[in-house]
Amino acid sequence: MSETARNISTAVAVCFLALRVAVAAPAVGQSPNELGTVASWERPSAEQVRSRVMKWLDGRDADDKIRGEVNRIWPADPKENGVATAGELFDRTVRSFAVVDGKARRLVDRCSGPVAGSVLPDTDWLADARTDSFLADNLRLLYGRWLVNQSLLDEAREQLGELKPEDMVDPATLLFYQAVVHQGLLEREAGLEAVKRLLERADQGPRRYAEIGRLLKRDLETIEEDSLDHIARRMNDVGRRLELGRAGTDVRKIEDGVIESLDKMIEKVKKQQQQQEGAGQGAQNMQPSNPAGDSWSAGGKGPGEVTKKEIGGKANWGNLPPKQRQEALQQIGREFPAHYRDVIEQYFRKMAKED
Repeated sequence: MSETARNISTAVAVCFLALRVAVAAPAVGQSPNELGTVASWERPSAEQVRSRVMKWLDGRDADDKIRGEVNRIWPADPKENGVATAGELFDRTVRSFAVVDGKARRLVDRCSGPVAGSVLPDTDWLADARTDSFLADNLRLLYGRWLVNQSLLDEAREQLGELKPEDMVDPATLLFYQAVVHQGLLEREAGLEAVKRLLERADQGPRRYAEIGRLLKRDLETIEEDSLDHIARRMNDVGRRLELGRAGTDVRKIEDGVIESLDKMIEKVKKQQQQQEGAGQGAQNMQPSNPAGDSWSAGGKGPGEVTKKEIGGKANWGNLPPKQRQEALQQIGREFPAHYRDVIEQYFRKMAKED
């Protein structure tokens, strides 16, 4: 992985550790954002969120005791609610769900701790049309955030991918985690779109969201298909999946893509070497030691065919002759950082064993 990617991974990890630290956001403004555009989303006010929770509660069969607990979570004093950050409002909302709904309570409890083995909680009920959308959308954000913190990016994308900021109590958190998921899975366009929308309202979320969002944007803009950096990131993604016990068809598909990209790169390096060799031989032929006289015609009678050089194929590139393999690695080592060479050497060894 490149130095930039390492820095971003470190920054995101630090951000995850700081997620429970409340950072007050500046007052909401209507002026154009830092991108010079009008934002496509707006953070709901504390009173709007409280009103939505109470409306949801009215649609439930809740007794006086449960209503009293929810009312304690949401003080009636508008001033006390008004100073809450979006993160605090989101926390109050999911706590209210947990007080009233047993399934919500089990999910909230589960998301307060680490993964227990490889079994994830049952969340199919969140996608059920009979489940209230206000509860389902915000609990999916809670669950998706927890999945990201466990490095379960594919599962997080499934939860967060279709959610919309306008349906969220804390839209900045949704956009931030969508961007993190897309960046981790190397989904360039989707990641840039999430970051763009996040930065539309950079003042409406924690400062760390905006700062890391800008880093994510710069990193996503530099992703180049089939580059060594792209290959190394996919290798890293394979390692992450295997560590999580996700050794299935998705992993195999990524591995096949890595091999195909390496094939293209090795072939490109070898062609460059052949062109350099051909140019050198051509220069020597232009200066013969015993040039023919101007009046002499060289009447060659050969068939005009050349011997085709076998440069290897996808099926046996792991068994390239040592000389060609070393030449390719030397070329890569000259053009890119040394750690790429180490990673590719490991793939050579692996593929040679498999062949």
